[in-house]
Amino acid sequence: MPKSARPRRSVLYMPGSNARALEKARALPADGLILDLEDAVAPDAKELARKQVCEAVAASGFGMRETIIRVNALSTRWGYEDIAMASKSGADALLLPKVESADAIHHMEAIMNANGAPANMTIWAMMETPRSILESQWIARASSRMECLVMGTSDLAKELDCAHTHERLPFVTSLGLCLLAARAAGLAILDGVYLDLNDDAGFEFACRQGSEFGFDGKTLIHPKQVGPCNTVFTPKPEDVAWSRQIIEAHAAAAARGEGVVVVNGRLVENLHVESARRVVSMADAIAAMAAAT
Repeated sequence: MPKSARPRRSVLYMPGSNARALEKARALPADGLILDLEDAVAPDAKELARKQVCEAVAASGFGMRETIIRVNALSTRWGYEDIAMASKSGADALLLPKVESADAIHHMEAIMNANGAPANMTIWAMMETPRSILESQWIARASSRMECLVMGTSDLAKELDCAHTHERLPFVTSLGLCLLAARAAGLAILDGVYLDLNDDAGFEFACRQGSEFGFDGKTLIHPKQVGPCNTVFTPKPEDVAWSRQIIEAHAAAAARGEGVVVVNGRLVENLHVESARRVVSMADAIAAMAAAT
């Protein structure tokens, strides 16, 4: 199954030091949860957050939500122990911040392997510096555990000394390069956060722009953003119906020995069918998640 096939419309950051927030996360309609040991946790709370997060994940109860632990960077005094403990937690993935080379992924994977991380525990990488962007194609291919690139646009804006504009023009090159790297390596990729919680229209625009760019979903900073984000990244019913129609029509044409077919005046080839299958598969997976909650 392609690594981008799982629903990741909404992936919410949750502070690992807040036990109440971790408990609340079990009932949120987000597709994924990034349980954060890094930016959202003060230095004197790092060890408590590590313990709480690993215990919360081990206790399960998150349903079909994907659980990702964001560890501290390997350059910090907490990074190694974060990875070592999280490797035993049962999380779906570990998210490494400040990734600037394939070597960082190799180092992380070595620590995971040494601490018993199961084969199906994957690696996600934060893309949040100019070097991250320039090295993205090598980072994306660094390990068979690689699953997802995550845009860190707040840190990237600081590093680039650029503005957060409505259209996000200063980020277009960086977003595009990472999208290319992710798709070339067969990975998923998530758009960065939207910081203004009072700007609903701006948030919806950013979600739609990210969807149009080709992102699988968006990282979020507040539960109120989950519903609107899910709405934008969920395939529309009419698109699902059209996808099912062209899949059936193309299959019938193939049975007649024909490689193409015209459906409602539109020429349909195999490439359109592949895209249609992804739409239908995603819609089915989203329906299954909704039924399980």
